[in-house]
Amino acid sequence: MSPYERINRYRAPERLPFGRSRWGRRFSSALPWVFVLGVAAGTMLPIRHWVHWPLPHGRLQDTDVIWQRAGAPDVRHPVDVIRTIDGDTFEARVHVSPGLALTTRVRLRGIDAPELKASCRRELQMAEAATIALRELLGQGDVAIFNIGPDKYQGRVVADVVTTRTANVSAAMLAAGYARAYGGGHRGGWCADAAH
Repeated sequence: MSPYERINRYRAPERLPFGRSRWGRRFSSALPWVFVLGVAAGTMLPIRHWVHWPLPHGRLQDTDVIWQRAGAPDVRHPVDVIRTIDGDTFEARVHVSPGLALTTRVRLRGIDAPELKASCRRELQMAEAATIALRELLGQGDVAIFNIGPDKYQGRVVADVVTTRTANVSAAMLAAGYARAYGGGHRGGWCADAAH
């Protein structure tokens, strides 16, 4: 070696792929613990108290206001029918008090109609017929609801319904064979005697 040759004692740090450097190794070893702590925190904190999910059209709040302010069971509240959903449910704008009209789904009290999300062709045909029948009954005009209560599904109320010519829409649907009596609990299927 010549006397003028420099000896470089400094060595550049070796470039390692991610996860192999000192910080990468620490980060990689901490990831499982971050995951475990996140899961533990998520299960220990009730999510409904710290996350406020947006509700579609404020329907849940409207429904709560409607049944809480309904008054006595025999007080009738006029409604504007928006659409018929199926043979036992429709969407309406409920006039709760002067100047206060709220939108909700109304389920007819005491009946169960076949579902449009049918399990067999027979149920679908029955559901379509029941939906048309309810639409025609509500089309009589001057629709009102009373005996309003909360339903087991969010975003709707259960109520008795009257029109200009029909004193009890649920009774009319039962008498015409479009629905069956329902008092809560488990509902049986509509396809027992039908070929799937």
